Amino acid sequence: MLALSTENPVTRAAYLRTLPSIRERCSRVHDLARQGKLQYFDYHPDKEDAVIEFCAGIIERDFGSNFSAIPPHGRWRHLDAGQARIEPMFRSWDTSGTPIDDKEKCKRLIDLFLVSVLLDAGAGNQWCYTEEATGQTFSRSEGLGVASVHMFTDGLFSGSASQPFRVDVQGLSKITLDRVAKAMQVNSSNLIAGLEGRTSLLSNLSTALKANPHFFGDDERPGNIVDFLEKESKLENSTRHVHISSLWTALIEGLAPIWPSRLTLGGIPLGDVWPCTALRQPSQAEGDDLVPFHKLTGWLTYSLMEPIEKILGWKFDGVEDLTGLPEYRNGGLLVDLGVLTLRPAVLPPECYAHGSDIPRLKPSHPAIVEWRAITVIELDRIADGIRRKHMLGEDQLTLAQVLESATWKGGREIARKLRPATGGPPIEIESDGTVF
Repeated sequence: MLALSTENPVTRAAYLRTLPSIRERCSRVHDLARQGKLQYFDYHPDKEDAVIEFCAGIIERDFGSNFSAIPPHGRWRHLDAGQARIEPMFRSWDTSGTPIDDKEKCKRLIDLFLVSVLLDAGAGNQWCYTEEATGQTFSRSEGLGVASVHMFTDGLFSGSASQPFRVDVQGLSKITLDRVAKAMQVNSSNLIAGLEGRTSLLSNLSTALKANPHFFGDDERPGNIVDFLEKESKLENSTRHVHISSLWTALIEGLAPIWPSRLTLGGIPLGDVWPCTALRQPSQAEGDDLVPFHKLTGWLTYSLMEPIEKILGWKFDGVEDLTGLPEYRNGGLLVDLGVLTLRPAVLPPECYAHGSDIPRLKPSHPAIVEWRAITVIELDRIADGIRRKHMLGEDQLTLAQVLESATWKGGREIARKLRPATGGPPIEIESDGTVF
């Protein structure tokens, strides 16, 4: 662990943008939770076994003991909600008359997955998307995923009329609030949270692509990350290896211009990093109370790894540095099953709208920061508990598989059971479309 108190603010800022900093800082908050020193939550470790059993039961229900069949957590699942869409799109490229190599196919999927993740912030409880070709209706992440596939295939993000299957600066420059609203079927009776924030992210993505040819190439598209990673990789026997830190660096640095500038340290915008009041100590160094999450960057990392591994056959090293995602499904699981409880009367009445017993808070609220930090460490503990139960190693049941098959799914299922009217989380977050 870095001795941050001896480092200057620029060095501390750089550290807070690394993968290892997420688990290290969240561990500090978790240590306070074990000591009963959080400001907003009480921690009940005796409830963890019930969460592990609940999650293990979902895995057994859906996969039996065939753990190798569990896919990793990634955007691909949502894009194929209800039916396969990615494979048919692949086949259409193969029969298009122009030969397309695997690298270009991978680049196209990275183009799609990246904009899809940027559009994936919490949609709220009201919005849904109806797929014209099938008549199926989807909400939340699946709805956003299916909508993004059709936005991509319709060429909304491409500057080339002859090549719709790409994301580039020219295409993004044509993005407007009205075009995004129309593509997402938003109207007065089908409202979505954070529409302006999503549109702003797409507009800012254009700026990021232009500003970072090192990552995104001369033709300024997200998929060119593949070329950057290839330069960072090494061949071992016949397999190309790339360290996860290379992909993380490309995303955290290359996409830095797209995020709102909320907090800076040493003049460097930090992104999804927030102060935790419970960590504050007298005479501590500037930034020592900050907790990084980088949730959307983490979601992007998980999502982009999959096509690179599947299509190109590359292997990522250092994936143990990846953390669980601190968002409302994983975190909601912990609250709904009693691992975390809000302290009585700790939130003022104005946090509860219209007599609701569910608080609604901004992402910057210190209660949300505590909640997210505990979630990161508890996801590690849940994954370890499931592995112990089945005597599995980390390579036999990865954290990405646990997120996909158990915690995220479990958080959604328990929310639907406890709050069937909305299926929403036990703590609502005022999403602006740029954090979750």
